[in-house]
Amino acid sequence: MARLDQLSAAKEVAQLGAVLGREFTYELVKSIAPQNEYTLQAGLRQLVAAELLYQRGRPPRARYVFKHALIQDAAYASLLKSTRQQIHQRTAQVLEAQFPEMVATQPELLAHHLTEAGRSAQAVGYWQRAGERAVARSAHPEAISQLTTGLAVIETLPETAERIQQELRLLITLGPALMMTKGFAAPEAERAYARARELCQRGGETPQLFSVLRGLWQFYNARGAYQTARELGEQCLRLAQQGDDTARLLEAHHTIWTTLFLLGELRFAHTHLEQGLALALHDPEQHRALAVVYGHDPDVCCRGVGAMALWLLGYPDQALRQQHAADALAHEVAHPPSLAFARMLAAIAQQLRRETRAAHEQAEALIALATEQGFALFRAIGGILRGATRTALGPREEQIGQIHQGLAAVRETGSTLWEPYFLALLADVYAQAGQVEAGLATLDEALAAAQATGERWAEAELYRLRGSLLLQQTATPQAEAETWLRRALDVARRQEAKSLELRAAVSLSRLRKHQGKRKEAHDLLAEVYTWFTEGFDTADLQEAKALLEELA
Repeated sequence: MARLDQLSAAKEVAQLGAVLGREFTYELVKSIAPQNEYTLQAGLRQLVAAELLYQRGRPPRARYVFKHALIQDAAYASLLKSTRQQIHQRTAQVLEAQFPEMVATQPELLAHHLTEAGRSAQAVGYWQRAGERAVARSAHPEAISQLTTGLAVIETLPETAERIQQELRLLITLGPALMMTKGFAAPEAERAYARARELCQRGGETPQLFSVLRGLWQFYNARGAYQTARELGEQCLRLAQQGDDTARLLEAHHTIWTTLFLLGELRFAHTHLEQGLALALHDPEQHRALAVVYGHDPDVCCRGVGAMALWLLGYPDQALRQQHAADALAHEVAHPPSLAFARMLAAIAQQLRRETRAAHEQAEALIALATEQGFALFRAIGGILRGATRTALGPREEQIGQIHQGLAAVRETGSTLWEPYFLALLADVYAQAGQVEAGLATLDEALAAAQATGERWAEAELYRLRGSLLLQQTATPQAEAETWLRRALDVARRQEAKSLELRAAVSLSRLRKHQGKRKEAHDLLAEVYTWFTEGFDTADLQEAKALLEELA
């Protein structure tokens, strides 16, 4: 402050610059300065010579940067509040009138000056615009800051119908940004959508209700509250069916296929996946904006989840084609969250196909993308998948440590998505390491998680792994292991999960062979194997074929 006071006239120029920000252009400061151009340039030269400002370029194209934020703060604090407001007001007027391109590309600048000038009602719209631009380029932390500021500003306004609509828009834009940075089950996201739902109820049936319900669905789905998620998805579908908006209809099917898949209702999930794919193919360009509005591209998700559903239902080749289509589309869309979804689903699908190296590469790519973009949940999931698929790349203890670390990170986000499956991966690594007791304890945890949430798409695999681990215990009667293997077979049949039925049949047939019941073992496996019409180059079908030849 003392250094500024010594500069007399130049101090006023520093104060103007401080209102404009840490960095400002000559063109803008000239537009708001009361001084003539000669005096302004002299003041700027004096500030540069005193090393309070850095200068880049020469007027009229020069840019100035305060050497330190404290210098800007001192200059700003030296202004009377009323004077500051007047300068902010003048700056806002100049930006609107003379710098439309700057306003279009940096609406947060105008939003800031309008806010500080006390023009809150006008500022809210520009905070909204700034948040939308940040979300569109996946700058989610920046979007959260801008939208949260907009919400703070709107609290100073009287409650009107217009204010309710403005707050709703801010909250609906904020929700996906919070979910991408903090996880789908983040309590901050739930608070945003709960407040939005309250505003919808207060304002009657508003057009934003669909987006609010869809956001709440995402939260409850990630929390493992699948029945609540299912009800919200069905509400979304009813709302979407009332109009002719195919984008909403696609998103409604998106909610239902996801939840039904996790619940293990594979055939019903596949029906909604087919309906979603038909809608996506009908008008793909119209639906591209859904990725920004709701967090990720529904078509990418449809193909990615579709690949997993098709594999489970017993169509490995069709599943692989869908997986490749999801990957290609995600790269074409070039939307980071959608690409993260595609990589996660591809890693899981390839792990299910027992293509370990390919799954490991997808997990590595997912971690790199999630780290770059700040996607906490995806980074944690990538860590689990990387650990589970590095069987030939490092010691078992290192694998086990990585999976535990990833599980802890997922739980920190509040998400229970895929937890029974992730625990099954950990139990399998324990089995490979010969740590039977640890594997069985992990499966107990996985079964408890499946019971608590209802996530049952991998339930048959949990039972099969438990039966296989029990067979490694010499003290365990074979009858107990057989009970678990039969349960795996029954669940897979009930879910029409033919690929998991095949695995259970292989495990049970091996036990029958060991018991000397070769014909029973052969007939059991042959019944399942002969159902398949494709995928004969996959590890599961090749293993089944080899066992059948051995039993013949």
